[in-house]
Formats: sequence, C-alpha cells, structure tokens
Amino acid sequence: MATPSPTSAAVETAIGRVLDAERVARDDVERATREATTLVGDATATARAVAERAERRIRSVRAAFETRALRDVAAIDAQALAQDAARDLTPGDLVRLERAVAALSSALTGGGT
Repeated sequence: MATPSPTSAAVETAIGRVLDAERVARDDVERATREATTLVGDATATARAVAERAERRIRSVRAAFETRALRDVAAIDAQALAQDAARDLTPGDLVRLERAVAALSSALTGGGT
C-alpha cells in the first residue's frame, strides 16, 4: 500500500474542513429559518392582537358617538316641539298680526304702499 503524500493529506484535510464548514453553515441556515419562522409567527400574532384591540376601540367610540348623537337629536326635537307649541297671543301680538295681514293684503291687491 502506498503511503499518502503530504500533498494528498493536506488536500484531504482541506476537504474535511470545507465539509465541516458546509455542515455548520447548513445548521446555521436551518436555525435562522426556524428563528425567522418564530419571529414571523410572533409578529403576526401581535399584529392580529393590535388590530382586534383597535377594532374594539373603534366600535366603542362609534357606539358612544351614536348614543350622544341620538341624545342630542332627541333634545333638539324636544326643543323644536316646545317652540312649535301653541301659545295665546297677547293683545299686542293681535295688533301686530292685524297690521301684517293688512299690509300683505294691500301689497297683493296693488293697494297703496
């Protein structure tokens, strides 16, 4: 059997180091892939939680706005009804009304201005 030459021993050693480096690199890539998958999963879960919390807050603000708007509209309606309620005319109101009717009648019939 022939003894390996110093050159072939050096080549075998170098090949062994390359194979070891490839194995380490492959392991590193696999570990990085697992870590990235975990990070993506965590980020997705966080984003989902933030979106759900934002949606709850939006619903709460919307409900509060609707409640306030309904209350304000009801108050405005009540105020309008109160203003539309009939009231007795005073003697002064009647005089002013008669003058306004006379002025309108005169304007419509072409009477003196």
